[in-house]
Amino acid sequence: MKNRDRKPNRLRNYDYSQAGYYFVTICTLNRQQLFGEIIDRRMVTNDAGKMVERTWNELPKFYRGIQIDQFQIMPNHVHGIIVIIGKVGTGPHNDPRINTVGTGSVGTGPRACPDAIGLDDGQPRGVVRTGTGSLEVPARLSVPTMSLSDIVHRFKSFTTHKYMAGVKSDGWKAFDGKLWQRSFYDHIIRNEKSLDNIRAYIQNNPLRWELDASNSRKWMKAND
Repeated sequence: MKNRDRKPNRLRNYDYSQAGYYFVTICTLNRQQLFGEIIDRRMVTNDAGKMVERTWNELPKFYRGIQIDQFQIMPNHVHGIIVIIGKVGTGPHNDPRINTVGTGSVGTGPRACPDAIGLDDGQPRGVVRTGTGSLEVPARLSVPTMSLSDIVHRFKSFTTHKYMAGVKSDGWKAFDGKLWQRSFYDHIIRNEKSLDNIRAYIQNNPLRWELDASNSRKWMKAND
């Protein structure tokens, strides 16, 4: 597919540094299975997979203004929820209890690997107030915010560096070209019902590995 046919990476005109809950899927390049395997419908991580999971869990220690939620590593991709805290005054009404998250599901071109979980596509829909099933993002004073892309980029950079060290020192399987594909899939979570559904999907992902579009054997066969 030529570049002109690629979908935009993120929702156009949406501020991905504002407070909210974001579901992301990050895939290895060419769906290389590097992080372990599914045995009896359970993910068994190897040392590389443990490193990736540990790096994800440590993100809030190094970057103020973010938290992490449900996470699942798979043989060739990861699913996780990133919470951007933001700061007081980020909402249009200067009320930290207001979550300015809209809703949307964005593909990232032919190399992206979203899984079909019935998420609605769409554009940001403005303010979602608390007390109506929406998400309340805890406020923090004077916390500089990072964009979702910045967070994912740094996660990729850290894990790539550590993986390369593991290849050299511990004999980890060498990856082809790059560890991660160029972009990632994201979904902006707009309410607690959606959050609960996505948490359950992430947690149960190993159970559906044989049906997973990211299973490299099926992906390679479909792209022969």
